[in-house]
Amino acid sequence: MAKEKFNMDNHWLPFPPNRHFREHPRVFVAADGMTFTTDDGRQVLDGVSSLWCVGAGHNRKPINEAIKKQLDTLDYATAFQVGNDKAFKAAEMIAALAPGDLNKVLFCNSGSEAADTSMKVALAYHRARGEGHRSVFIGRERGYHGAGFGGMSVGGIPANRKVFSTALLPRVDHLRFIHDPVNHAFINGAEPEWKEDPLLELEQRILPLHDPSNIAAVIVEPVAGSAGWYLPPKGYLKRLREICDKHGILLIFDEVITGFGRMGTNFGADFYGVVPDMLNFAKCVTNGVIPLGGVICRDHIYDAMMKSTATSPDHAIEFFHGYTYSGHPVACAAAIATLDLFKQENLFARAGEMGKVLGDAMHSTFRDLPNVIGIRCLGLAGAVELASIAGLPGKRAYNIFLDCFERGVLLRIAGENLVLSPPYIVEAGHIDQMVTTIADSIKRHA
Repeated sequence: MAKEKFNMDNHWLPFPPNRHFREHPRVFVAADGMTFTTDDGRQVLDGVSSLWCVGAGHNRKPINEAIKKQLDTLDYATAFQVGNDKAFKAAEMIAALAPGDLNKVLFCNSGSEAADTSMKVALAYHRARGEGHRSVFIGRERGYHGAGFGGMSVGGIPANRKVFSTALLPRVDHLRFIHDPVNHAFINGAEPEWKEDPLLELEQRILPLHDPSNIAAVIVEPVAGSAGWYLPPKGYLKRLREICDKHGILLIFDEVITGFGRMGTNFGADFYGVVPDMLNFAKCVTNGVIPLGGVICRDHIYDAMMKSTATSPDHAIEFFHGYTYSGHPVACAAAIATLDLFKQENLFARAGEMGKVLGDAMHSTFRDLPNVIGIRCLGLAGAVELASIAGLPGKRAYNIFLDCFERGVLLRIAGENLVLSPPYIVEAGHIDQMVTTIADSIKRHA
């Protein structure tokens, strides 16, 4: 089938190099199960859940039908001063999945909005408690928390920060990165055990520098997903929880990637046995079909905000925040159907099982290939890290991405990392196709 001609004069694509894309466009026109169909009729295996989103696979009928039914019932209603039935139900289901007393759900539309929302909640919470001076945020090097100014400020990926550096929040610091490329370059289904404590810097430099009483929150991804699937040291998140508790600092987990099954558990918080004060989510909550994100807050945060305005008039607003599409009824209907489907097909447990298959396949196939300097696998995701071409960082990975796409496998690149994070319905045969295609491409581009 001949490739279709598209007018590309008006669509400004996010993140891809637009000039190169115009010369070599890659366009999908359909998807089903594990595969996409391109405009020229080729089948491409979705090795990345379409950017971590499509946990249940593409074109799932129960989700599609729920959306159609909702459109015929209540297409949209404002979230200001009124509610809708699907938003209450979706919030109930999400809270039921969350650990501990994470029971209050603030809806938004994306992971980026979730990051900014959680930061605003942190500031408002401390102010409600009479500690409005707490305004410092701590992120982590190479962390990713979306494309909003708040998320970029606490984020630590240099390329996402440098162009906008003059407008980022000023009262922000960053923890050191969590990867040890010397002792833990190759990890399969385990937590790396460090001889040193990577959080000593937090206690010995960052907290004394800012004074703990000025710090509002620490925000981290349980696993550094966007940077290239970097795994925290064993005990790291529990230790971070203890430090935050000691100093009255809120702990925010950004689980836009690790939430809803990727680790074989409900959330990364469950996998690591740590309950944060807030948990950001998006992506898999609707299987990617409709934008929806949110922040799950512990009860004490909500209670403090309500208590601070208990003597105010009935019409007083407790928290000046929200979006036009917060709790959109169609998005919430999609979330309800998605969470039902995950449960009915036991897909979170399946993700954990297939994660072992993926990890074993990646390590046995990639370990001795040219230019491979690291492999990291945990949950249903893994990354193979490559040595850079001198003077052209990221070029080797980009070339392999293009080659694999032409040969029927979609993977993700993050710097010099090739990342796989397939839908939870992935079969062993799909994994074999992915790793074989990537391995052959690594050899061709040695």
